[in-house]
Amino acid sequence: MGDAWQKSTHSGTGDGGNDCVEVAVIGDAVVLRESDAPRTVVRTTPPALGALIRTLKA
Repeated sequence: MGDAWQKSTHSGTGDGGNDCVEVAVIGDAVVLRESDAPRTVVRTTPPALGALIRTLKA
């Protein structure tokens, strides 16, 4: 996967700042990975991720 990975600014920096979920857009897909296990990638669509986020917020 390319250099398009982004993490939240709430994740912090330094040694303790690696515990986060990173996200990237690759083509029509949104991909997610845990910074501690970057080789494991979950692929989804923007509508499905949006539905998940709305459900978690509710």
